Amino acid sequence: MVLFFTSTVVDPPAIVYMGKDKVENEDLIKYAWPQDVWFHVDKLSSAHVYLRMPPTMKYDSIPQALLTDCAQLVKANSIEGNKKDNLTIIYTPGSNLKKSGDMAVGQVSFHSDKQVKRVHVPKRENVIVNRLNKTKVERDVDHEQERVDRIKKENAEKRTAAAQMKKAEAELAKTREAEKAARSYDLLFEVEEDPDAPKLTGKAIEEDFM
Repeated sequence: MVLFFTSTVVDPPAIVYMGKDKVENEDLIKYAWPQDVWFHVDKLSSAHVYLRMPPTMKYDSIPQALLTDCAQLVKANSIEGNKKDNLTIIYTPGSNLKKSGDMAVGQVSFHSDKQVKRVHVPKRENVIVNRLNKTKVERDVDHEQERVDRIKKENAEKRTAAAQMKKAEAELAKTREAEKAARSYDLLFEVEEDPDAPKLTGKAIEEDFM
């Protein structure tokens, strides 16, 4: 079972989720999405909490209010950490999680320590925890099917974007060709000026016309 929460401190709201037990955490490590960010209490046992960043959000610029929501949820779901103040919460992209066969269930390391960031939690904030808990939804997740569906959707979006780009490029080429043709047409009616011809003043032009 996976527990889902909704953080409304950003617009659009962000999905935060975590495994109900260590076994579920193993699947979450394996099937984390590219836009998922993993949170955990540093040096203490806690739930593995994931933020699914909205499409326009970047790992290096997660809003502080959203980081606080995630950090508070991690602290509240740590038996030991929930009782302590001044905790450090670590977080990193889901793709940075490293799992080897000799690790215990739920245990992880990192491909790159440089991608691990930290956020300080002075104390538990019940207002935040209670707000998030009111949005909690528990459901079974077929992680493999979800992965397949996500990849299909992403591929469809890529094909659509590629088709739109191709169409835009074709329209641009057509416009440029039309402009080129227009310039060529104008050249047909240009009269080359004789550099040796006398320059006529306004009065001379009028008399010449008459």
